[in-house]
Amino acid sequence: MSPSQPPDIEIAQAARLRPIEEIAAQVGLGGDEIEPYGRTKAKVTQAAMAAREDAPDGDLVLVTAVTPTAAGEGKTTTTIGLTQALQRLGRRAISATREPSLGPVFGVKGGAAGGGYAQVVPMEDINLHFTGDFAAVSAAHNLLAAMLDNHLHQGNALDIDSRRVLWRRVMDMNDRALHDIVIGLGGRTRGVPRETGFDITPASEVMAILCLARDLEDLKARFGRIAVADRGRGAYVTAAELEAQGAMAVVMRDAVLPNLVQNLQGGPALIHGGPFGNIAHGCSTLIATRLALKLADLVVTEAGFGADLGAEKFLNIKCPAGGLRPRLAVLVATVRALKLHGGADRRELDTEDLEALRLGLPNLEAHAANMAKFGLPVVVAVNRFPSDTDAEVDLVARAAGAMGVPTAVSTVFADGAAGGEELARQVLSALESGGDNFAPLYEPEAALTEKIETVAREIYGADGVDYAGGVERRLRRMDRGVARGFPVCMAKTQYSLSDNASLRGRPEGFRITVRDVRLSAGAGFVVPLTGDILTMPGLPRRPFAVGMDVTPDGTISGLA
Repeated sequence: MSPSQPPDIEIAQAARLRPIEEIAAQVGLGGDEIEPYGRTKAKVTQAAMAAREDAPDGDLVLVTAVTPTAAGEGKTTTTIGLTQALQRLGRRAISATREPSLGPVFGVKGGAAGGGYAQVVPMEDINLHFTGDFAAVSAAHNLLAAMLDNHLHQGNALDIDSRRVLWRRVMDMNDRALHDIVIGLGGRTRGVPRETGFDITPASEVMAILCLARDLEDLKARFGRIAVADRGRGAYVTAAELEAQGAMAVVMRDAVLPNLVQNLQGGPALIHGGPFGNIAHGCSTLIATRLALKLADLVVTEAGFGADLGAEKFLNIKCPAGGLRPRLAVLVATVRALKLHGGADRRELDTEDLEALRLGLPNLEAHAANMAKFGLPVVVAVNRFPSDTDAEVDLVARAAGAMGVPTAVSTVFADGAAGGEELARQVLSALESGGDNFAPLYEPEAALTEKIETVAREIYGADGVDYAGGVERRLRRMDRGVARGFPVCMAKTQYSLSDNASLRGRPEGFRITVRDVRLSAGAGFVVPLTGDILTMPGLPRRPFAVGMDVTPDGTISGLA
């Protein structure tokens, strides 16, 4: 942020928001096709989506990024700013992004509605409780947990071994103390004592199912397939056996509908679902993406963290599940992040350092090359900071140019839509000249271990994969049973192409360690857990929550 620019929340609070009915009308939605949540938010009805099922699809553009650093990359800001710029150029464009999680909002990020003059609004609502989707996901997940534990308490007719229960609980907050817990203490009336734990709501399989389901019926069917306990020898107890899927779908009845809001330019935006890209598949809902493709000529969506995480999963999991064919990848990079990857001191990022930048460029090159492996053309978006020098920006452009990748400078944070016009024109040019060559990286019939090896070698650049005791055997058993044909959803640190967060840049000579594996039978994928990745993160030493407050009239401050 430049010294003269107000904080994000003040920019958002100063915006004059249009009634949501006007936003809906821009994309042809009538007043009876939305369910307003106040004046500026709405759910799009199932009837509206069904009525457009046979409409032609627009072009799908994926926004991803280099490996994240503490300096920030601005992927969501670029996604929203690019959409604003396309709308400013007269194109029928819409963004499809994820809902923020309260964990990062109060922990390390402070918000995820974009930034500066490239935001979706109402920013405070979106970053906090929005339309209640996260609460519904948490409730549906924990309803299944409660029904499972009640079954154990009430006689255990399914003969579930309490030591082999797979289903944990969730909450939408960073709370490391709940990662591993013991429940059922306090005597016979308090349930069956056993070890369990909490994951953060974005890591919930219910969230993953919401984001991959085609409609409410598909959501309910997937709920029934959730594996809640391991019977051994490749057999599992399912949520359907507990007769839980109907009640879970009741809780999710409204949450399954996509949310319509607006950006600071008054253009339409869809926000729905919120899995993390490091411990889940990191993409907004398939329902919202498919709707967006029917409503607009250009759809700009994002995938969580770096291209090795969210983008890989978007392309190998979400696209095959939904029959999506993206046309282009926008790869967001900052000079600051690349300098950190090249070994620069975080305290010296405002100083020109061409050598550190040069050493960090292989990270950009790795991600661009990886997107090309899926048959996607790439445009590099340099999210420019005020301290970036012309020489530094030119060095990034020359490195990308050497790979045959066009570059555009983006200043949407400071300049809104006007700052994204160069990027928008590059995207339009690439779409006009590009073909339709997208293909996932592996075939569905490949073994799970082969899929893991493919991602590790082709995307991360690893020399191979090592498995902790019993994991490889469990993967082979899953291959022979319920997980046959499933993709893999790698859980890995976001801070490195490797599974070691301290290895920046483009590491070489490393191997990936898979220490555990989880089956997400309802979502339809397998989750290999690598390195020391945690599914319930903790708060930092000084969380963003410390600086937040609200005045007697309800005005929020400190929400970045």
